[in-house]
Amino acid sequence: MRFLPIFMNIRDQQCLIVGGGQVAARKVYLIDRAGGKVKVVSPVLCDELGRWAKEGDLEHIAREFMPEDIEGAHLIIAATDSEEVNKRVSELAMARGVPVNVVDNPELGSFIMPSIIDRTPVQIAISTGGASPVLARLLRARLETFIPAAYGRLAALLERFRGKAKARFSGTDEIRRFWEGIVEGPIADMLIAGKDKEAETALEAAIESTDVPSHHGEVYLVGAGPGDPDLLTFRALRLMQQADVVVYDRLVSAPILDLVRRDAEFIYAGKERDKHTLPQEGINALLVRVAKEGKKVLRLKGGDPFIFGRGGEEIETLMEEGVPFQVVPGITAAAGCSSYAGIPLTHRDYVQSCMFVTGHLKDGSTNLNWDAIAQPNQTVVFYMGLHTVAPLCENLIKHGLDKNTPAALVEQGTTQNQRVHIGDLTTLADLVVENDVKPPTLIIVGNVVKLHEKLKWFDPAGEADASYPTAGK
Repeated sequence: MRFLPIFMNIRDQQCLIVGGGQVAARKVYLIDRAGGKVKVVSPVLCDELGRWAKEGDLEHIAREFMPEDIEGAHLIIAATDSEEVNKRVSELAMARGVPVNVVDNPELGSFIMPSIIDRTPVQIAISTGGASPVLARLLRARLETFIPAAYGRLAALLERFRGKAKARFSGTDEIRRFWEGIVEGPIADMLIAGKDKEAETALEAAIESTDVPSHHGEVYLVGAGPGDPDLLTFRALRLMQQADVVVYDRLVSAPILDLVRRDAEFIYAGKERDKHTLPQEGINALLVRVAKEGKKVLRLKGGDPFIFGRGGEEIETLMEEGVPFQVVPGITAAAGCSSYAGIPLTHRDYVQSCMFVTGHLKDGSTNLNWDAIAQPNQTVVFYMGLHTVAPLCENLIKHGLDKNTPAALVEQGTTQNQRVHIGDLTTLADLVVENDVKPPTLIIVGNVVKLHEKLKWFDPAGEADASYPTAGK
């Protein structure tokens, strides 16, 4: 090892930063989070440090560095643009045995600053010994995706019960096995899912009985987003790797399914118009049955489970049957597809509200609240409206919208097969036929559609989008 990895306690200790730029500001931020008292010596400060100085979060000595500045310092960081000044700070600090770091020059200092994953009280430091800070940051970014933010709360919970567990068990091996079972078992899962009180109650009972709870079945209701796998949340990715059984919809893209644990059992529960592989009641029963067999069930749904995804119906059944579950929101199709089409759903120059509407009701009709929907300064997004696009447009015009109101069809939005078709309320139905538009397709109606040509940025085919002039042009 080139360096000894250590964690220093600098709480309430004087820490000196020589330099007042952005690099110095990053170091000040870390020292402040660790509870150190910060003194900055620099003729001028960057805006960020200047604001902190005005707010009293640091002491500023507005001049060049002088040897007496290091007196009383518990830790020193040299972060100036002058190699000569940095070297002088380092030599003086080392002569007095004070730990010193010289930014971007590890050979001059006595310690280096690693990349940090902070899940206080859990901390992970990553270093390449100064060889490649960029590589250290890359490793940190990758690890961030696999380490839940809740691990900090988990560590704090375990810390609170360490004394009780130590008093309850007779030897170190028993204690170790107990804590391993807790960290790898359902109590940790509860806390990561945000069920802190349940986790604490279960941990207290486990210590009292000296018995680690066994794994139980659970359902993960996960929003897979509109199609691009890069839009998945960190939490969704983690749960996708833990599942024993995957129940997925038609709208879940193949690249997203590729990220699921490879040896899981896959069950297709897709629904198309008038063609349901499994009726909703059958899906609800399936989730209950498999979870009660003790398996981790990933219910993977396109978009967000609670926005026209019938997720509420599924967890109603799970609650009635006493099956534990977690819900992970996803980027809904309206947000994802509109963004990738360069159509902002809100824009203060065009609209004052935005409405999400299902294209057909449970009975298959389009008997919607048209007076509320057909408002001139509003964006309306229709889900599942491709097969009823003609009556949708007719009703919008009938209830007051200008027939030339811009409208867009976003086909397979956010994926490499995305196509955007631009028209208005009089041409939208024809565009569906002329371009053989197929589901999944989102319909966006409103003046914000005018911004598509100006703001479009996503061009997966490397060619212009399939855009068409509106009537009257």
